[in-house]
Amino acid sequence: MSFLDTDRDLARHSYYDATVRREAPRPALEGDIECDVAIVGGGLAGLSAAIELTDRGHRVVLLEARRLGWGASGRNGGQALAGLACDQHAIESQLGLDEARRIWAMTLEAITLIAARCERFRIDCGWRAGYLSLAVNERKARELQAWQSHMHKHYGFDSTWISPAQMPQWIASPRFHSGVFDARSGHLNPLKYTLGLARGAAELGVRLFEDSPVTAIDTGTLPGSTVRLRTAKGSVRASQVLLAGNVYLQGVAPVLEPRIMPVGTYIVTSEPIEPALAQSLIPSGAAVCDTNFVLDYFRPVSDAVSTPGGVASASDHRMLYGGRVSYSTATPRDLEAGMQRRMARTFPQLANTRVEYAWGGFVDISMNRAPDFGRLSDRMSGSGEHLSNVYYLQGFSGHGLALTGIAGQLVAEAIHGDASRFDTFSRIRHRNFPGGALLRTPALVAGMAYYRLKDLL
Repeated sequence: MSFLDTDRDLARHSYYDATVRREAPRPALEGDIECDVAIVGGGLAGLSAAIELTDRGHRVVLLEARRLGWGASGRNGGQALAGLACDQHAIESQLGLDEARRIWAMTLEAITLIAARCERFRIDCGWRAGYLSLAVNERKARELQAWQSHMHKHYGFDSTWISPAQMPQWIASPRFHSGVFDARSGHLNPLKYTLGLARGAAELGVRLFEDSPVTAIDTGTLPGSTVRLRTAKGSVRASQVLLAGNVYLQGVAPVLEPRIMPVGTYIVTSEPIEPALAQSLIPSGAAVCDTNFVLDYFRPVSDAVSTPGGVASASDHRMLYGGRVSYSTATPRDLEAGMQRRMARTFPQLANTRVEYAWGGFVDISMNRAPDFGRLSDRMSGSGEHLSNVYYLQGFSGHGLALTGIAGQLVAEAIHGDASRFDTFSRIRHRNFPGGALLRTPALVAGMAYYRLKDLL
């Protein structure tokens, strides 16, 4: 069974789906249409780009293979964080400190952009500021403190150091040694946010099509630089194209596939817990992530949930807990029980708390965990000039809730004529995963076993 089949099954049990009331499905594409820019992928990156391009006067069509927000954009952990999934040292070593600072500043801008879009499109997605990055032992605490010092000295980024003695004020858990509090990052309901952007894009005039997977990109027989995207029942001709489907672009752009891997990540949400208990677990209400390479992440949530008898009170407090990252396409056995044990290990107070929702899905990671933005011509052998108007955004590596927003803005700027910020990211060097199509997943599984051992030691 492919990871796409696994993903379809996992998508059915999402807590986020229980918190939204979707609009009627949008139509599938039928017939042949034209536009200025065609976008493949109805997640946060594609919707962000659609909004930015429409603001700049472009006629935009967006094609989504399933439902808007169906993939990682609507099923992630809900943490909107500054920075990239890779360490800033990786960017500094490639591009130098000045360009690394520029990229860091854009990730902070990405968080500000969330607030601006929520206000503009009246999106109520439960934004809550605050993020705790926590070390599980003294060695990792030294690494975290060195990171904090570096970011303050070279980036002017201020955060709060939490000593072991202060930890009980921040989290009621025996697992953690010390940590850092970031007041600018935060968390939200990602599906509500994604659907809010979709509604906003439609209001601006973006033509949105669901159930319209792209089957081919056709350029060779068309005049000039026009590109045709084919679907089962129609096609779109456009002057510019953006591929924003990440791991779900199977077969559409084969040259991009070796540069990313589908990685399973799994999340549960507890049954409702007493408000006083919820408050005591994480008094600041912040999102939390440990600093292990194979990490856990969690946050308090309090969305209204649809039930057979109506809608539950918005005061229902729960713990959302994610982790058990799988570098395999197989769903972990006993997912709910295994995740409940992880949650109880962090919070013994929840040992007898039942898991009510368990779901997951696949995110795209790159070899160096840095985002992979570019033009399809850059990846082709030969000149590739006929594909210089096909852009792509991928490789968010589990750190995309905020970054996808600014990525959409950067690619819109590039399509509109100013590629300076987009090309800052496109200069980051990437390698294909080793092993080819058959062996790269087993190779990655073996590599991750090594990193799990390092976390334990």
